[in-house]
Amino acid sequence: MISFKNIPWKKRIIQTLWLVFGIGAVVLFGAAITKKSQKLCTAIQIEIVGAEQHMFLDEQDILALINTNGKVIGNPTTKTNLRNLENLLEANSWVDHAELYFDNNQALQVHIQERQPVARVFHIGGGSFYVDSMGLRLPLSEKISAKVPVFTNFPSDKPVLAHPDSLVLQGVVDLSKQILADSFWMAQIQQVNIDPQSQFELIPMIGNHIILLGGADHLEGKFKRLNAFYEQALVQQGLNTYEKLDIRFSNQVVAVKRGTEKAFIDSALAKQRLLDLSVKTLPIPVEEEPLGTKPAAIPVKTATLPSKLVTPPATKPVAKPAVATAKPKAVLPSNKNKTKKPSKPVKNNKSNNNPLTTK
Repeated sequence: MISFKNIPWKKRIIQTLWLVFGIGAVVLFGAAITKKSQKLCTAIQIEIVGAEQHMFLDEQDILALINTNGKVIGNPTTKTNLRNLENLLEANSWVDHAELYFDNNQALQVHIQERQPVARVFHIGGGSFYVDSMGLRLPLSEKISAKVPVFTNFPSDKPVLAHPDSLVLQGVVDLSKQILADSFWMAQIQQVNIDPQSQFELIPMIGNHIILLGGADHLEGKFKRLNAFYEQALVQQGLNTYEKLDIRFSNQVVAVKRGTEKAFIDSALAKQRLLDLSVKTLPIPVEEEPLGTKPAAIPVKTATLPSKLVTPPATKPVAKPAVATAKPKAVLPSNKNKTKKPSKPVKNNKSNNNPLTTK
């Protein structure tokens, strides 16, 4: 016979309560999942950060990307793959980072980190592109044009750059950051040219001169020297006095006045031309020949001729003395005329027989 006194009623009650609580939790969790699966997306709220001056992406662009595979608003939140949407947004060149989630009101929150261009680069092929602070190339936009430093004659237009071209592009980024950091240089530097040696040349807005910068190293010191020179040149002589400023070397600014470099080049060319002419006009030693004969170069030409053609030049020296002896004969008539004049004793005879003298 079973004794009820030996049954642990308290333990049985506790186990029963835990069982009921577990069943209730499972039911509530299932109900919550069912309720959540029936919730629909109510709205999309977009926030774009990083666009301090230029906004190449707006809300309409983000909405178009989100709704690529169908509208999100009105669809169940559980059927929206947020990770796929993030990857889709980050595939855009202007999107640096994207983060999406649903809030308690079933609104889709979209946070976009936009890339910011620091320079516009024109390559040798004629096209152009933007570059951001990380050196990533960005396409142009039909909506807006960024006010950033302009670089010309970039050495490559290939989608994948070689190592030397990558170094040049990194120099573009560093130099552009230096210009953007100062409002004066941002207003003064009109464009930056890249020469065939991958050196940078600054073209200023004010002043008809060129600034030789060299490489994109020690930029802070170079711009300090250039700023100090500007302060002195503007006060003393003016910026139009110089045609070239060289700040490539440390602790100095080499200023070339207008016209002096061309004069130096012209004088150097003149010296070189004189040297070339002196070499070309050196006297060639030639054996002395009797008068009436031709230079020594002629026998070289006639040596190649047939023997019949060699004889005529031998008759030419004989004909010349005949002409020379004929010239005095042509002068004789003038001498006869001159001798007749003193033979007239007219004045003496008339003076003697003049009737006036007899009186």
